[in-house]
Amino acid sequence: MFTLVEMTDTVRIPPHLFHIKLNDAVIEELNNKFANKVVYNVGLCIALFDITKLEDSFIFPGDGASHTRVHFRYVVFRPFMDEILQGRIRSCSREGVHVSLGFFDDILIPPDALQQPSKFDESEQVWVWEYETEEGTHDLFMDINEEIRFRVVDEVFVDTTPTGPKVSEAAESDKEAKKSPYSLVGTISEPGLGLLSWWNSVG
Repeated sequence: MFTLVEMTDTVRIPPHLFHIKLNDAVIEELNNKFANKVVYNVGLCIALFDITKLEDSFIFPGDGASHTRVHFRYVVFRPFMDEILQGRIRSCSREGVHVSLGFFDDILIPPDALQQPSKFDESEQVWVWEYETEEGTHDLFMDINEEIRFRVVDEVFVDTTPTGPKVSEAAESDKEAKKSPYSLVGTISEPGLGLLSWWNSVG
């Protein structure tokens, strides 16, 4: 789920931080820039692990800040494909079941990846697994806040880097801005996956 990623960045240290050690100032600026941010094709940055190398610092004309090339390692959330994760159901919609891990909410289990047969209950706004037994069909509701175990089957990165303004594409830009920079797609259509309460009751 978590991995160490080697990264390099030029860190700008403003003059008001010159009174503290360079290492401490660099740590503060790196965490301000990366903590809880998504880096394209890298993942969700959680916390700085360590600094491996500090290059020479430079002060450029017209800028009183120092600029230092820094090599460091960051703890990043990026599950590998087919990894089994456990979270809670955040909400349900016709798009599927939306899951949260507490610190990460952009997880979707689409309808075709649910236990089958499943249906969407419009009145309750939840998905229901129509579990078939010898005694008949039992409706197993996927209620909000229930713990759920799922397998990661896909990840989606969206480059949300701002581009030049285009008046004719203003609506499209708004649409892009609302997209999550990083999201996961999961499945529960396998034995042992889905709500923990389902399998606890079976056991």
